[in-house]
Amino acid sequence: MKLTDTAIKNLKPRDSKYYIHGDMSNGRHGFAICVYPASQKYPSGTKSWFFIYRFEGKRCFLPLGKYPTMSLADASRELERHWQVFASGKNPATVEEDKKIELEAAPTVKKLAEEYIERHAMANKKSWLEDQRILEKEVYPAWGKRKAQDITKRHVNDLLDKVVDRGSPQTANNIFKIIRKMFNWAVEKDRLKISPCLGVKAPAAITAKDRVLSAAEIKTFWNSLDNPDASMTVEVRHAIKLILLTAQRPGEVSGMHTKEIDGNWWTIPADRSKNKKAHRVYLSPLAREIIAKAIVEAKAAQKRAEARKAREDNISRKVSEEKEYCGYIFPCPHLKKDKPIERHSFSKALKRNESEDGLTTLGITTFTPHDLRRTAASFMAESGEMDEVIDAVLNHSKQGIIKVYNLYRYDKEKQKALEMWEQKLISIVTVTEPQADASQS
Repeated sequence: MKLTDTAIKNLKPRDSKYYIHGDMSNGRHGFAICVYPASQKYPSGTKSWFFIYRFEGKRCFLPLGKYPTMSLADASRELERHWQVFASGKNPATVEEDKKIELEAAPTVKKLAEEYIERHAMANKKSWLEDQRILEKEVYPAWGKRKAQDITKRHVNDLLDKVVDRGSPQTANNIFKIIRKMFNWAVEKDRLKISPCLGVKAPAAITAKDRVLSAAEIKTFWNSLDNPDASMTVEVRHAIKLILLTAQRPGEVSGMHTKEIDGNWWTIPADRSKNKKAHRVYLSPLAREIIAKAIVEAKAAQKRAEARKAREDNISRKVSEEKEYCGYIFPCPHLKKDKPIERHSFSKALKRNESEDGLTTLGITTFTPHDLRRTAASFMAESGEMDEVIDAVLNHSKQGIIKVYNLYRYDKEKQKALEMWEQKLISIVTVTEPQADASQS
């Protein structure tokens, strides 16, 4: 029947409840009103609106409201709301509960970040430990307990603006790169429907990576590393010098192992190199001297650790003085496990040695560990080394057709270039007269 206010008002109770189904002008089916038997409390009976439908083979009765509290017009609008849910393939009777369950199961930002680190970053990024550190320090305190799906573009901008306002614009850029990648990964894996970073721009201008230390700066910085007042471990001091001397990446130097060294050559294995190709680095006499000193320190640290372990186990054990050291050249002094110092240890050490205004580090204009690699390359270029040789020293991937046809490894040329750079570096840090600056050439 066609439901009208008059027709509904005139419906009388019977011995048992009954339903009157109404035709909707828009073609929606399932609209009905139920008339209940009269009772002592309700002598004239009661009437309730229902949406009756079949879902997954079962007949469902969804109450919409009581008449006349809910008028025919209001009931029609309520039916339309539930019909849209039904048309989308969901059960209108359980959709709210389903949403609640889905929300409870939705990952927090911390949970999502941990999954991102484990499933993506650890497998694809050599800098995953740095990503993890930044997330733990910068993101978890602000968002860790929030549901990832509740983070909005406004939240992203507010977080980044606070970091910029405290005077760390490049840190804000790094945070943005990490969370943008994390949220994009979450969308790819269907953990989220949309990334809150969509449409957000880098919070600060990207600074050009062109910092090259001058000869005078190299001398000041190098000698400052030997100053016992410098706030950094002996492992970091040796490693930073080796970055400048070998022109290799900070992360590759930090993970150097005795198994990678054969005579005058250090082979960085493919799984530790940025371009996934094994890379041979010539170790000049000064480089070998620094490594030898580092090994002495590492062996001493190992002996202390073994002695401490023996005391803890209440075992009388003498560590052999003649035992050849095998392990990381720059072991982490703060961990009991056999691990190297982490790449960001260099940046943190330099940060600790910054002036109060943040403009100078170890007596020179502030710089990053990677700037030392660029400085070495610049001085090699100033000495007349060909770009191909410098690229070979730096382990840059070949581009274009040369990538296919030029498979020469340039070992002789690399050795000559690094020997020349060592001589130049020694003259810089030992002589008293001014030196020419690669940064000015």
